[in-house]
Amino acid sequence: MKLTKTLKVRVRDKHCNLLNRMACSVNFCWNYINELSHRSIKERGVFLSAYDIQKYTQGAHKELGLHSHTVQCIGKEYATRRKQFKKSKLNWRKSLGVRRSLGWIPINTGMAKWKNGQVYHNGHYFKVWDSYGLNQYKFRTASFSEDARGRWYFNVVVEVEAEVPAGQNQIGIDLGLKDTATCSDGTKLEAGRFYRDQEPKLAVAQRAGKKKRVKAIHAKIANRRKDALHKFSRQLVNRSGEIYVGNVKSSSLAKTKMAKSVLDAGWAILKTMLEYKCDGAGIVFKEVNESYTSQACSSCGSLPDSRPKGIAGLGIREWTCSECGVTHDRDVNAAKNILAVGHGRPIEGIPVL
Repeated sequence: MKLTKTLKVRVRDKHCNLLNRMACSVNFCWNYINELSHRSIKERGVFLSAYDIQKYTQGAHKELGLHSHTVQCIGKEYATRRKQFKKSKLNWRKSLGVRRSLGWIPINTGMAKWKNGQVYHNGHYFKVWDSYGLNQYKFRTASFSEDARGRWYFNVVVEVEAEVPAGQNQIGIDLGLKDTATCSDGTKLEAGRFYRDQEPKLAVAQRAGKKKRVKAIHAKIANRRKDALHKFSRQLVNRSGEIYVGNVKSSSLAKTKMAKSVLDAGWAILKTMLEYKCDGAGIVFKEVNESYTSQACSSCGSLPDSRPKGIAGLGIREWTCSECGVTHDRDVNAAKNILAVGHGRPIEGIPVL
């Protein structure tokens, strides 16, 4: 079975000036389409489709230094985002200033190739740090993208053979702050405190006004977090046949006093990684209602009087069920209940999503 996968490789820094010029042209084209679409809606009450936009931008690629298909991709992307956000006018893409938009250059299918050991696009060769062996793949849609430190990356969609893992474990996952993730079999991913560990260095760099150093520290924090979550999610997928995770939302808790710890845990990133890795491996992944999973006894299924309740009970890490006498680790118990809910055995009175 084949599936699509996006590979990301870094472009050599010597190509940054060329890519920056191309990105400015992309921004100019986007802003032109933005104004054109807004005027069409305001003056004629007509929403321009990607096909309509193409008529107004045809031939502009020569002056802009872009491939003709790139200009088409910009119009298509604009029409998609306008429909998504339900706006007659989207944000401008800024090429200069502190609030400038990060560079983005879309590439249509077949318009980028691997040639002479380099990526070839629009008459230019781009050297990359090839960690995937790109010569073995046929490129589909692709793009060049810039990060906050001004580094450029080549992102390409390719077809790969799906590798179905041999593991058939059924796992429920409870997301938390003391441990980022706790599995129903007792496996835990300890909270990395990636931001907290670098916070003193970040404060020094910010007070000194060293913007490049600040960006480098933020990148290090993000890379460390992603590395830990990638390794943990891969281990789970390799030994599982079914994975269920609680529907806790970091966006809600990010508005509380726990904001730093919640965002540092990276729950949303972990769920995204699990979802696409499970899809690629052909195994079950589902997000379920985790209401009362910390309070219900995973052994007898009751809501005993001895259960940890509300905010006051957050500090209780172990508790004993007054109904059946079983002692629970709070997070492991919640993970077991999440697994049960995933199998269609909801806690009494709590609906399954």
